[in-house]
Amino acid sequence: MKFKKFFYKKVNSTNDVAIKKIKSGYKNGIIVSEFQKKGRGQVGKKWVSFKGNLFDSNEVTNSSNLFNTDKFYLLNIWSSWCVPCRKEHVLLMNLRKNKKLEVIGINYKDTKINAENFLAELGNPYKKIIFDKEGINAIEWGAYGVPESFLIKDGIIIKRYIGPLNKKLTKEIKSIIK
Repeated sequence: MKFKKFFYKKVNSTNDVAIKKIKSGYKNGIIVSEFQKKGRGQVGKKWVSFKGNLFDSNEVTNSSNLFNTDKFYLLNIWSSWCVPCRKEHVLLMNLRKNKKLEVIGINYKDTKINAENFLAELGNPYKKIIFDKEGINAIEWGAYGVPESFLIKDGIIIKRYIGPLNKKLTKEIKSIIK
């Protein structure tokens, strides 16, 4: 059985508020967005360009300001209410120590105070965080949920991790970025 749903979200664009229509379909028990169908956020593709509000300053930034071509990046989509995010957080703190990797966060469908408390309690592994209160940026990446991570090098997504990172996956990440 296949059906279509339409979601209308209010999003902040540069200076005005727009209504963004996100068309989704139902596939194998999972709601799949048009962004996922188009292959956004897929391995071997260019990273997804987006605009978002920086967590610390609420300043609007473009994703091109977050990613350079000379480094490895781990984009991690997380929430304070997400139990698996809490479990993987210690691993992100460990990955942060690697000078060849920058960890960027997208805080998904969260409140700022809960996210701040989460980071105060567990530490902040992120170089920059995008505050994605409505979940639009994560959807644009084709994310299925939280946590989800993307390993990026030279503007290309080289690995996608759906679900929480574990010791085996962090070992894999470290071997890739050697």
